[in-house]
Amino acid sequence: MTIVQANGIDIHTRWDGPEGAPVLLLSNSLGTRLEMWDDQIGALTEHFRVLRYDSRGHGRSSAPDRDYTIDELGKDAVALLDAMELDQVWYCGLSKGGMVGQWLGCNAPDRVHKLVLSNTAAHMGPRDVWDERVRVSREQGMEPLVDVILQRWFTEAFRASSPERVEIVKGQVMATPGHGYAACSAAIRDMDQREAIKAITTPTLVIAGADDPATTPEAGKLIADSIPGAQLEIILDAAHLANIEQTELYNRKLVEFLTS
Repeated sequence: MTIVQANGIDIHTRWDGPEGAPVLLLSNSLGTRLEMWDDQIGALTEHFRVLRYDSRGHGRSSAPDRDYTIDELGKDAVALLDAMELDQVWYCGLSKGGMVGQWLGCNAPDRVHKLVLSNTAAHMGPRDVWDERVRVSREQGMEPLVDVILQRWFTEAFRASSPERVEIVKGQVMATPGHGYAACSAAIRDMDQREAIKAITTPTLVIAGADDPATTPEAGKLIADSIPGAQLEIILDAAHLANIEQTELYNRKLVEFLTS
């Protein structure tokens, strides 16, 4: 694992896979860190050299104590590519990572060969809900929020059948600095990319969980309908973290698109 200085902050990164293979950049959701992709690494490194990073405000990356913007989070990704001397990558981001992916498709299309926007949205409301998340996480940390977060991220059936996997994610949420979560929540609250994404020309796959109450299948369909030629895959029996809840199917859909 390596700390890279980019866009004025320290970004914690990890490489997996064979040197010389095409590079795939993975971007994490709100409230997690790069380990959220552990279940994908075996399948992806058969085809790619995978670069993961902890988003600003999360994990072991810097967490400036102020509100962030999607523009800033997108520029973090571009600066990371610059620091790694990577002209172009394949990209997959989930939730907040998918919002960064939309920004890249709009603002840095030459840096992305193919784009996967997973369990994400172009606009999130209502505003007062996000205001409350910002307030609570900044004042009290993640403890008051974690149980509600996990209920939205995984179906009831998965929480019952795989408590050990849910517990791993809970640990990531609890390790997220409250002010970092608040800062990224503010970026999501203030984001509206619904018009901008209509200009994306990068080949795009949109993935949604059929049971996702956070970034709903309808939100995924809006993105897919807005991007010319985009594909939409709905993962059944999955809520927000579809990559963990339906790992085998998720990996297959991801690899099929990225390698086609």
